[in-house]
Amino acid sequence: MREPVHFLPILTTIIALVFAPIVYRRWKERKSGLHLLWWAIGIWLFGLGTFTEAWTTLFGWNEWIFRSWYVSGALLGGAPLAQGTAYLLLPRKVAHTFATILILTVIAGATVVFLAPINYELVELHRLTGRVIMWPQARLFSPFINTYALIFLVGGAALSAWRFRGLPEAHNRVVGNTLIAVGAMLPGIGGAATRFGYTEVLYVGELIGLILIWIGYRYNVMPGVQGSPVASVPAGDTAEVGAPAG
Repeated sequence: MREPVHFLPILTTIIALVFAPIVYRRWKERKSGLHLLWWAIGIWLFGLGTFTEAWTTLFGWNEWIFRSWYVSGALLGGAPLAQGTAYLLLPRKVAHTFATILILTVIAGATVVFLAPINYELVELHRLTGRVIMWPQARLFSPFINTYALIFLVGGAALSAWRFRGLPEAHNRVVGNTLIAVGAMLPGIGGAATRFGYTEVLYVGELIGLILIWIGYRYNVMPGVQGSPVASVPAGDTAEVGAPAG
C-alpha cells in the first residue's frame, strides 16, 4: 500500500538533478579540482538512487530497479561525496590510492548484488528493502563504504566547521559545514533503518539530508568579510572541506 511518504523520492530526485549540474559547472569553470567532479558525480548518483525509489512507488517493484537501488544507495550513496572531500584533506597520491580502493570495493559489491538470488516472497510491490537479497555476503560491503563516507564526508564538514569556530567573519562557513555534516548523516541513519524494514525513514532522511547539504553549500559560497583571511580563500578550497562548492 502506497502512503504519502513513499512519494518523497520524486522530490528528492528533482532536487538532486538541479543541484548536481551546479557543482559540475563549477568544476568546468575552474578546470581543476577533482573534489568538485567527485561531488557532482556523488550528487547525481544520489539522485539515481532516489529515482529508483520513485520508480518503485509509481510503477511497482522491478528486479533490476531494485538491484540498481541497492548499488546506488548502499554502495554509492555517500561514497563519491566522501572521496571528493578526501581530495581536499589528503595529498593527491594518497587520495588516488583511496579512490582506487573505493572503486574496486564498489565493483566487487555491485557484482555480488547483481548476482545474488532474490527471495521473491519478501518482495513488496511499492516498497524497497534489502531483506529480499538472499546472499548475506551482499551486506558485507556497505559497512566499510559507509564508514569511509562517515569519516570523510561528515568528518570533513565537521572539521571545517571546527576550524572556523569563533571567527565572526567565518560564521557562514561554520553554519554551512555544520548543516552539511548533519545532512550527510541523515541518509546513513535512514539506510540503517532499512535493515529493520523501515524504508520510510530512509526516504525522509534522503530528502531532508540533501536539502541541508544544499543549504550548507549556499552558506559556504557566501563571501566572508572583505579583508578577512576567510574572504581571501576561494570558495571550494580547503575553507569548505566537506562542502560541495559551485
